[in-house]
Amino acid sequence: MEAINKVIQDVLAGWSKEKGGPAGSGPEGVLKKILTKQEQGHIKFNYSKGGVISVNVDSSSWMYSLNLKKESLLAALEKESAGIKDIHFRIGEIK
Repeated sequence: MEAINKVIQDVLAGWSKEKGGPAGSGPEGVLKKILTKQEQGHIKFNYSKGGVISVNVDSSSWMYSLNLKKESLLAALEKESAGIKDIHFRIGEIK
């Protein structure tokens, strides 16, 4: 039974690598690690294209707060996933 578990884990790990890594990796996962739970409740990750991340924010006050942290967010994103050059915050739907 233990051998079957090992095979299943190996297969699942292989699938994760083929699809770009485990869930929570990439720019969206890095943002979730960096931001507090409260901040995460006010944003929605849109896309990452051409080194730019787009994030919807639910209000102008949260957008201002996140813009204050933009430099530290970019520094952390650079460490984790090379090629991220900018973050665009937009007011919009987060659901």
